[in-house]
Amino acid sequence: MDIKFFDDPLQSPNSRQDVRIKQLGLYLFEDCRRVAVGFDITPFLERPSIQVSIRNLQGQEVSSLHVIETLETNFSLTMHLRDPEPQDSYEVIATLYYATPETEREDIQTIRKTLDATQPGEQ
Repeated sequence: MDIKFFDDPLQSPNSRQDVRIKQLGLYLFEDCRRVAVGFDITPFLERPSIQVSIRNLQGQEVSSLHVIETLETNFSLTMHLRDPEPQDSYEVIATLYYATPETEREDIQTIRKTLDATQPGEQ
């Protein structure tokens, strides 16, 4: 029996330096206080980690999450905007990186997107 680890045989796993976030999707829920953050990552040999931070217009972090050594190339998570005074716009910063207890963190890619907190739905 053949075991296939990748759905598309044309997409072979990439080394650390070639792993990328192909797409960072944002979906603002109707309450305008929750954001689904979706990731589409290139196939990888070593499991990458991802740090996501959402900052208000003053540069203060209002939400953050860390995905440690993901197993999936496509997934989404929900973040909560914990700003005491909701704002119209936020900056979403996602960094794909590698780190182990024995090595320093190696940032591979950083993506920045603006979140319009006045328009629920996909952005």
